[in-house]
Amino acid sequence: MPKVLTTILIILLNSTIACADDLRITVLGLFSDVAVLEIDKKQHILRPGIDSPEGVTLVFADSKFAVLEVNGVQEKYFLGSQSGSLYDPPPEQPVVSLWPTRGMYITPGSINGYSVDFLVDTGASAIALNAFTAQRLGIDFLDGEEVAVKTAVSVEKAYRMNLDEVQVGQIKLYNVSALVIDGPEPARALLGMSFLGQLDMERKGERMDLKQKF
Repeated sequence: MPKVLTTILIILLNSTIACADDLRITVLGLFSDVAVLEIDKKQHILRPGIDSPEGVTLVFADSKFAVLEVNGVQEKYFLGSQSGSLYDPPPEQPVVSLWPTRGMYITPGSINGYSVDFLVDTGASAIALNAFTAQRLGIDFLDGEEVAVKTAVSVEKAYRMNLDEVQVGQIKLYNVSALVIDGPEPARALLGMSFLGQLDMERKGERMDLKQKF
């Protein structure tokens, strides 16, 4: 092959690689096994194993993030993230640090925008409130599902329902399962696993860190 033609061929190959590296990818929507992407200002709906015309492959997707493969390199992309040749990390996750008071972790928070003090209780399957607290917060718990729960004293009637919004520090979750117990217990609202189970929890000595997932 003539030297000039070989040089031209090398230039063309290098240009193709550069174009692939310079793809502008924006994550517009995430669903189970589906990602809606904007690639160089063109919108594509990808499913796992299917390549876009630009050569972007969806490896995995759920409502939290997608794994995309570009030029043989897999990276994790979050909703709204953008990337050229480099991956943009997600925003920093909100963290709430708690210290014990007489062996208990107590933190201020809010339910549906109204303030409440929580006792962190990893042994409770859900957020738990007594009827008086629920009434103070404007929660119409009688519309919930009636169930029986065992307290430290006896078996009580309770109502299972979902809370629109629960917040502790900068951590805010929506549609969180809760129990309203028709009686005086618990004296303090319990921050149970329906909220805590959606977070990363880490103990560092006596300090407990709660970190919101994305």
